[in-house]
Amino acid sequence: MDPLSNVLSLLKPRNYLSAGFEAGGEWSIQFPDQRDGVKCGAVVSGHCWLSVEGVPEAVRLQTGDCFLMPSGRPFRLATDLSLPPVGAATIFASARTGGIVSYNGGDDFLLVSSRFALTGAHAGLLLRILPPIVLIRDEPGQAALRWSVERMMQELREPQPGGFLIVQHLAHMILVQALRLHLADGSRAGVGWLFALADKQMSAAMTAMHDDPARRWTLQELAARAGMSRSTFALRFKETVGTSPMDYLVHWRMLLAGDRLENSREPISLIAPSLGYESEAAFSTAFKRVMGCSPRQYGRNRQSPRAELGQRRQVGAAD
Repeated sequence: MDPLSNVLSLLKPRNYLSAGFEAGGEWSIQFPDQRDGVKCGAVVSGHCWLSVEGVPEAVRLQTGDCFLMPSGRPFRLATDLSLPPVGAATIFASARTGGIVSYNGGDDFLLVSSRFALTGAHAGLLLRILPPIVLIRDEPGQAALRWSVERMMQELREPQPGGFLIVQHLAHMILVQALRLHLADGSRAGVGWLFALADKQMSAAMTAMHDDPARRWTLQELAARAGMSRSTFALRFKETVGTSPMDYLVHWRMLLAGDRLENSREPISLIAPSLGYESEAAFSTAFKRVMGCSPRQYGRNRQSPRAELGQRRQVGAAD
């Protein structure tokens, strides 16, 4: 499995709900704090402004544009930002079960959106390296993203048996495709594991670590996977990923261990060797250094996914 799939599988993005919004005339709608969720939207037709709290410049969204908002901050969508905003809750109450909400006649603007909660324990692994707004402009080469958006719109307009499951899968496809396009755009390059995936040499080394985390990797072996000398590889990896290759490997192992401690009943005696540690003591020392507590404390303190989901209320994708 490739590193992006690995990380997203670990973070378990859960689509709260997907919905459509169509509007006519002039309008301005204020959306509340997204509770650390990831908001994903795509403009099917029309245009509007997107203003996110704490971001100085508003963004003009055109037909075909897609956006991600990983910060969970309050935001506003409007044809004119000088208009007094209407609270989203008064408009989108009916969207709590999906479908399409119409406002002011709904002839001029159409948006599909989804909201995700990262139910894994390490949402910051993805969220802290993304900007408040990830904007993907409509450009050639985005046929897969456009198809997913148009297909979701069709499912929302014409509900059929099994439609809920199809919309859930389409929402995940849109999320992954948007992340792919974001990291593939060299003008948005940054430091972190996500951006490193756009570098074929760094991606090759990261994929090797993800494919076989139990292997006792050496810097020389990883450099060979990247087709580089050891010193050049170590420097480039640190510059691109933001940490050394060996630290990255240890952190990835501990994230995998944390997930297993949280979601399985496997004993430490099995987890430790499966992640490359010859003794429980060595594993526990590394785990505490990275995760801040011992493996046993972590396993006791983490809530089960079922309990966590039970505490979250179902919220419409558009509010």
